[in-house]
Amino acid sequence: MGQVLRTAELHGQKLQQARQLFFDRGELPEGLVDPLIARSWERCRRFGLSETHHLPGVESLDRVALKTEQDRNRYLLLQGRPIMEHVYDQIRESGSMVILADANGLLLETVGDADFVDRADRIALAAGASWDENQRGTNAIGTALSEEAPIEVLGSEHFLEHNGFLTCCASPLFGPDGRLIGVLDISGDYRSHQRHTLGLVRFSSLIIERRLFESIHARDILVCFHRQADYLGSPKEGIAAVSPDGQVLAVNRNALDILGIRQVDAVRRDFSMVFENSLAALIDRLRHNPQASCEISVGGKRIHVQLRGQLPPPSVAGRVYDEAPVALRAPRRPETATPPAITLDTLNTGDARLQAAIDRARRILGRDIPILIQGESGAGKEMFAKSFHNSGPRQAGPFVALNCASIPETLIESELFGYQGGAFTGARKEGAPGKIQQAHGGTLFLDEIGDMPLNLQARLLRVLQERCVTPLGSTRAIQVDISLLCATHRRLREEVARGTFREDLYYRLNGMCVTLPALRERTDIRQMVAKLAAAESGNRAPVRFSESALQAMERYDWPGNIRQLFNVIRVAIALLDDGETLISESHLPEELFEAAPPPSGSDPWAAAPFDSAAGSLEEIGRQAALRTLESVGGNISAAARQLGISRNTLYRKLGKF
Repeated sequence: MGQVLRTAELHGQKLQQARQLFFDRGELPEGLVDPLIARSWERCRRFGLSETHHLPGVESLDRVALKTEQDRNRYLLLQGRPIMEHVYDQIRESGSMVILADANGLLLETVGDADFVDRADRIALAAGASWDENQRGTNAIGTALSEEAPIEVLGSEHFLEHNGFLTCCASPLFGPDGRLIGVLDISGDYRSHQRHTLGLVRFSSLIIERRLFESIHARDILVCFHRQADYLGSPKEGIAAVSPDGQVLAVNRNALDILGIRQVDAVRRDFSMVFENSLAALIDRLRHNPQASCEISVGGKRIHVQLRGQLPPPSVAGRVYDEAPVALRAPRRPETATPPAITLDTLNTGDARLQAAIDRARRILGRDIPILIQGESGAGKEMFAKSFHNSGPRQAGPFVALNCASIPETLIESELFGYQGGAFTGARKEGAPGKIQQAHGGTLFLDEIGDMPLNLQARLLRVLQERCVTPLGSTRAIQVDISLLCATHRRLREEVARGTFREDLYYRLNGMCVTLPALRERTDIRQMVAKLAAAESGNRAPVRFSESALQAMERYDWPGNIRQLFNVIRVAIALLDDGETLISESHLPEELFEAAPPPSGSDPWAAAPFDSAAGSLEEIGRQAALRTLESVGGNISAAARQLGISRNTLYRKLGKF
């Protein structure tokens, strides 16, 4: 204890000397404070802050404005609150509080000891206050955000004198896409400082980031890995979310550190390019024992790998994830043919315009004629492309998709054409095949082809004419055998007239053009509702719809098309009570009954976080219940009436998690 006091006293003396040098003489206190603190002090001085007071006009948000910001960050709060409570249990009665702030330093929620909370309120350390560095000076929350690094700010290391009684530890929070989304902080009295607090905050922030990652990518394949097998399942493991077509969707910070790569080198790349291994082989090794792990080599490093999340069925894994090597060969064919899940026949549900598109496409099955699929966003263009592939002679070959609008222009070329080792900075030494090579013997689907850069349009045209591809950095052309389908929501003739799309490529792609009707134009909505509901119900009892609910869905304009319809059905099923099978108007969103539909791109069902998270039905039901509860100001009875369920059912849904 005596040693601790002597250390604290020495630290205080150094701080006093540092403040005198910096604030009185304008000199840098080198060696007396942490370089992070020194940099922060310099920033605060540039902001025009004075150590004896802070800028005028720094006020906390009122309840309405705070509620708006909490809604904006509701997904962070949903995953962060349980961890905040757990952390507080570890530090209870220590004169401290736990704080969750957004990426701008706005305090969203706090929990702490009553005696310290009263004191903290006097310096606006409460929800609704901003602790951005340019307003509150050096502090753990604002400085952690500025430095994007964990930090501890002790006593007089705070820029403002009246914050000198605090000791604060904070760690930034990053979303699954790598963006800074907030910060977790523990603040307390300087005299009760504990040296393990920063470690607790850092570890807890990793848990929050992991919860966010696993929730948002709940329906993707999760590839979890670490250099040491004992770390699998811990907050220290690396996680990569992989789509059903083998594309890496997201990686957490641990993954980047373990692999020694940048995020741009991983996201939107094929699994084999990032992990130097076949995903299909990995799934085959681990499918039958979810708790097992195996060892693979990546970049000369040995890592232990475990698979979680949604694994595809064996028949899909053997086809979709089949990766073509640089020396191409005919695709492997399964010994026993498995009927494809979606074909042109199963896609047809009775609409005359869709039937015409299907009939046109069926006439050229097996022929070397490219198809251009046009239609609004969400109209089912990729589903149509997959069903065409599954209906023809190439169904046993790979179906490889690339969205030209979702990949940065600098990466499309290497994604599409592949590259030779050393072709550019960060390229793997052994190189990697592109999407065109991976589609050899099967089908290449280029979504949003209208967004492809002009210089790449010329290269694609050459590939289609010569039937060979030359990877970046290579002079050797590789023969390819592909069926090509493209899709766009743009009017390509108009793009040609504007000069943003090559005319020769347009006529090369437009061997046959099929236009998919928007959902509001279709006459088979009832059949689609029944088919989507049957697919979504899973193992529960089959659901049915009331006549009024079906009529409401037929009247609605569906600006989000099939994607929006699917989300509405998912939420409706999630709101059903156990044993309940009838979906009525009360289970449908209010938007379906408004006079005019919401503007395209702003539909709340299409934009809600749980649509991309796509978790279990119970999770979706709970989030829908939470949104309704928030919209009625927390009134349980009103929320239950609006949802068309009982109060007990609402309580049960809110308590599922």
